[in-house]
Amino acid sequence: MAQVELIMPKMGESIVEATILNWVKQVGDTVEVDDTILEIATDKVDSEVPSPVDGTIAKILFNVDDVVAVGQVIALIETEAGADIAASPATGEAVSDSAAAKPAEKPAPAPPPSPAPAPAPPVAPATMQAASSTIGKTSAGRFYSPLVRTMAKQENISQAELDQIPGTGKDGRVNKADMVAYLKRRTNEFIHGKQQSNVKGQSAPIRTAPAPMTASGQDEIMEMGRMRKLIAEHMVMSKATSPHVTSFIEVDVTDIVDWRNSVKGEFQKKHGQKITFTPIFIEAVARAISDFPMVNISVDGDKIIKKANINIGMAAALPTGNLIVPVIKNADQLNLLGLTKAVNDLAGRARENKLKPNEIQDGTFTMTNVGTFGNVMGTPIINQPQVAILAVGAIRKKPAVVETEYGDLIAVRQLMFMSLSYDHRVVDGMLGGSFLRRIGDYLEAFDKNRTDV
Repeated sequence: MAQVELIMPKMGESIVEATILNWVKQVGDTVEVDDTILEIATDKVDSEVPSPVDGTIAKILFNVDDVVAVGQVIALIETEAGADIAASPATGEAVSDSAAAKPAEKPAPAPPPSPAPAPAPPVAPATMQAASSTIGKTSAGRFYSPLVRTMAKQENISQAELDQIPGTGKDGRVNKADMVAYLKRRTNEFIHGKQQSNVKGQSAPIRTAPAPMTASGQDEIMEMGRMRKLIAEHMVMSKATSPHVTSFIEVDVTDIVDWRNSVKGEFQKKHGQKITFTPIFIEAVARAISDFPMVNISVDGDKIIKKANINIGMAAALPTGNLIVPVIKNADQLNLLGLTKAVNDLAGRARENKLKPNEIQDGTFTMTNVGTFGNVMGTPIINQPQVAILAVGAIRKKPAVVETEYGDLIAVRQLMFMSLSYDHRVVDGMLGGSFLRRIGDYLEAFDKNRTDV
């Protein structure tokens, strides 16, 4: 027989660890290639880990809710001897029982081995436990991942200061998002509790924490879910990072509404796709970004990174009420049919929690449709590290002044508010306002006789 190590896979460029959500297979269960063995979650997306081979689950090394580093062995799969198994970062190496049992020719002197421990529930491997006891815990027993330790060292955070950072992970563990949020607050005098001079040159203490909340016996207290905690951290970090400014315009989308109503039946019959307003809006956004590329940037310290690709994220609501932002890569290179297929595919799989990690990464601009909930406008929070986000409101019939060759007339038109929140560190009012107006211009110039789909 041989054993194959199942490795915690790398789920994205910035992902260094994942949380085990559920073991689909248990010790003794038989598996085939690509059978789901466990479900994991990162700070980006939930995913499934498939079996790399046919065999039987021999050992499970971690429990549900354990946070495991990428590349760590999480289970052993027993296969038939002689099976054709290729070692890879996703599967590890196969080790035959006979080879593992064969002693070395010249063993080095060593103390007698300790008696084998009694069977116990699955725990982390000895190597991970040893590392935790030496560099992962304080005297109080609090665990810190190697990534958190590295960040603390780079920012000259002492052990005492590190121990005071509130953690949102399991058992109060400090994760990367906690560190990022803390570092943003660390230099903020208003939050850090330093003194601020008043108008007369005197110093006044600054309140550092809100008054404690009280709950009556009738109040319901609920724990935040994992995803809600991550969203909260990301939103707080974004507001601490970027000074938000929001601009608004009202757009006449009557021609778009009329065109969609006239073609949606034939469009679905011809292409097997429902056409919504979202791909039409994304088409206009991509064209406007091409005209104003300095909106398609991110900030790294005092450096501005101008993105080569236009990757537009679309905020999608999950059945749980949480949000996720799948990304349409190179949106400017897709026609309206291509955008429609991409929007429908990503939105559908988002609702089923079947998005892949790379499908929610590398966005350069985000659009959110608050009109889905009947809202006429919104002031969205920037999706870091981007510098702008667009919100489109509900389309409503309203009386409006229409210019004709016979003079101005009052007519019923389909109108919609659009709002752009942008990072005022790098996007000023002229750029932000002009970019938003350009999106509106493209929508109002929509050709209701177009036949390119």
